[in-house]
Amino acid sequence: MCKTTDEAAKFKEEGNEAFKKCNYDEAIKLYSKSINLTTTECKELAIYYKNRAAAYIKIGNYEKALQDCEDSLKITPRDPKALFRRCQAFENLKRYEEAYRDATQIFKDDPTNKVIQPVLERLHKIVQERMQEQAKIGNKIDSMTKLCFDLTADREKREMAFNNLLVLSRERAGSELMIKLPIVQEIKRLLKVEKNREIFITGIRIIGELCKHDEHKAKTVLQTAGIPWFLEILDSKCEKQVNTAQWCMQVILNTLSGMDNKPDTRPKKDLIEKNKDTIDTLLKCLVFSINNPAISGLARDAIIELIMKNVHYTALSWAENLVEIGGVKKLMDCASELEEYQYESSMFITPSTKTIAAVCLARIYDNMYYDQAKEKFMQKIEDFIKEKLLTPDIESKVRVCVAITSLLRGPLDVGNSIIAKDGIMEMILVMANTEDELQQKVASECIIAAASKADKAKAIIAQGINILKKLYKSSNDGIRVRALVGLCKLGSSGGNDASVKPFAEGSTVKLAEACRRFLLHPGKDTDIRKWAAEGLSFLTLDAEVKEKLIEDKPALRSLIELAKSGDQSALYGVVTTLVNLCNAYEKQDVLPEMLELAKFAKQHIPEEHELDDPDFVQKRIIALGKENVTTALVALSKTESDNSRELMSRVFNSLCGERELRGLVVSQGGVKVLMNLALKGTDKGKRHASQALARIGITMNPEIAFPGQRALEVIRPLLNLLSQDCTALENFESLMALCNIAQMSESARQKILKEGGFSKIEFYMFEDHEYLCRAATQTICNLCMSEDALKMFEGDNDRVKFVISLCMDEDKDTAMAASGMCAILTGASKRCCEKVFDSKNWIDSLHALLANPTASLQYRGVCIVNNIITQSKECTEKLMETDIMEILMALTKLPEENKKQVVELAEDALKTAETWGVIKKPTEDDI
Repeated sequence: MCKTTDEAAKFKEEGNEAFKKCNYDEAIKLYSKSINLTTTECKELAIYYKNRAAAYIKIGNYEKALQDCEDSLKITPRDPKALFRRCQAFENLKRYEEAYRDATQIFKDDPTNKVIQPVLERLHKIVQERMQEQAKIGNKIDSMTKLCFDLTADREKREMAFNNLLVLSRERAGSELMIKLPIVQEIKRLLKVEKNREIFITGIRIIGELCKHDEHKAKTVLQTAGIPWFLEILDSKCEKQVNTAQWCMQVILNTLSGMDNKPDTRPKKDLIEKNKDTIDTLLKCLVFSINNPAISGLARDAIIELIMKNVHYTALSWAENLVEIGGVKKLMDCASELEEYQYESSMFITPSTKTIAAVCLARIYDNMYYDQAKEKFMQKIEDFIKEKLLTPDIESKVRVCVAITSLLRGPLDVGNSIIAKDGIMEMILVMANTEDELQQKVASECIIAAASKADKAKAIIAQGINILKKLYKSSNDGIRVRALVGLCKLGSSGGNDASVKPFAEGSTVKLAEACRRFLLHPGKDTDIRKWAAEGLSFLTLDAEVKEKLIEDKPALRSLIELAKSGDQSALYGVVTTLVNLCNAYEKQDVLPEMLELAKFAKQHIPEEHELDDPDFVQKRIIALGKENVTTALVALSKTESDNSRELMSRVFNSLCGERELRGLVVSQGGVKVLMNLALKGTDKGKRHASQALARIGITMNPEIAFPGQRALEVIRPLLNLLSQDCTALENFESLMALCNIAQMSESARQKILKEGGFSKIEFYMFEDHEYLCRAATQTICNLCMSEDALKMFEGDNDRVKFVISLCMDEDKDTAMAASGMCAILTGASKRCCEKVFDSKNWIDSLHALLANPTASLQYRGVCIVNNIITQSKECTEKLMETDIMEILMALTKLPEENKKQVVELAEDALKTAETWGVIKKPTEDDI
């Protein structure tokens, strides 16, 4: 026992040494060892806790510091050091009243304590101001709530009062008071009888705002309102209400887990562990509501989306829990549902439900990162299929077929595994060959989904082509269009290889014409138009079809109008068609040597159609942009499917590749969507979205293209393009956009520096690539207007030397940027002026600038010299030891009108040198 105590004391001393050396992380580790070795609540343990609290405060982890202080004070109550550190933690957590309480206690115990007196004075002032502020806000809340909850009051006045209450709920003082008052209970009671839809939705928003950024408030609201109430307000046919309720529930989950609404944020593990029971209860309630037949289709979609956003390992990692409690079966119930087929256990769904359920299943399967978990997931799917097939009625077969179709559109590996089982494909083909229209419809959909790979397409061409042709002759348009899509998919199995034609010459153009007729269906049946769009998504791999479609304005507008509906089930067809029209699909780079080798080996070599030449592609992209395709992409952007998000990013990037379309993309709301796409999804999708943002930032004023906070948020996606994995073009466009943003404001420059942008940008200054070097130098030049960037040049490094060298660069624009940077650095820092002379070729660089025929370069050279002379006498003496004085004197005699600034600055430099006493004017005696 003594040995353990001695070891604990030893680790404490080592921790103290690490703390003195400002190595706080190491100190925390050592204090933790002392704590773990101490098994009894003794005075020493209290010391270890408060020492570790001090280290936590130094690294800004105030929550953990607070906990350690609490543990220390349990052992030694009113210990002044523990109280003081808890006071510091409370103050940094903005819990000022509690900080003031601790400071007061310390002062009472030791009135002579000089350290606590200024703290007490500061906290007293803050607490007094907060009390006055709360009193004012309390009066406001009181007057507004009287109006809000009076059903007989004027409608407009009530709406205004609710909006004012919403504003107050976003402020710290207002939300704290509202939590203490029975506002949540009042809103809950009001919404049971409220008829005004705007007030109803604002009431939900107020509750959501109260839950933001504070887990205590979120728990209080959740306990007061109750989870059943949130599910109740979610159950509505009003899309706006459902979206608001969904947002409100996501806010609670975010607050309890430390997540944010931003796509790139991750939850905090310690916070999740702390609130595990509450989070689990909330998610369980959502899972059990998935297949509730009583709720609306919109509510069901919202519940599945909430689960989808939180089950993945990048969020709450709740996928395995969901599998354990039967969530897979519930999702499969939704995925196998049909809107048009009603039976006793039917549930309400929307056209998007099956798609959302499929994407959710894919998200869960992604989370099954070890074999045992995958096997368990597969077993749940197989159990669902077996259960349905045990009942030999038509409904069961239909639901199995629909479920397989959904799986093939979600977790593809799972869908392929199921359809490969004995008898499944045969059953689907038999169903397609019956006279029952419902069976024909679902079977043809399944055949379309199954032909996802070339080998499967060949097998289906062999077995099912005649069945699809027969179905195409059906009198039912719904069956005809599905059979048509099946034929389209099989006919496009050669991809964009012009030399591969699965069907006879001209067949794809005929199929496209049939799709066009359905797309312009006189009945405007959305379902038929959606399937027609999917057919075109396959056929537009053929360049001839692309050209015909782009010239067919009515068909193009119908396609865009379909996308504007926001129907998630139409997403794939529309977006894939757009990707094909823009030739934005993945292209494999083929080395010429490999091509020759393939010819020699008599291997098949894909051929590109002449109508896919860049001129034709550019014409198609411009035509799409002018038909307002951005509005369609914005409407479909709600999807959680990473693959679909990548496709949208590709289309956006193609549009932004055309300079004349960038303004349209911005004006139609494309930037907000691109910001989201650039931070969440596949790596390729994020790259395409980031490049599109960069292209916008190059040619448009960033203050207009990225208004307000968005100009700062766009910096991270742009910096992500400064990677060796990205192409030189992506690097260059990112640098150009960052260059424009860096000249906007100091806050923009600070954001770039905070995100580690300086080192990423500086790397490209050393590139041999002329454009990359130039763009990086221009960007760093703009960053140098920030003091923090300036300090990086003042440090112990060769940065100033390199800038001096770049002033002689062969590329005029690079030399311009480097000399401009040098002028900024020497004008702001004496240290940078001194570092100029560390360069071996400083005099050559100054000669090159001062003698340059370009006025702007010459002016920069004189600026640098003038700055060096102005900064110090020592630097001036070094300059005047060379021929710089003679050059300056020669420059003062320049006759050219356009070099007036050069002349004036040269004169100023000589006067300053004269003031230092380094040079003097020649007198008559000298002459």
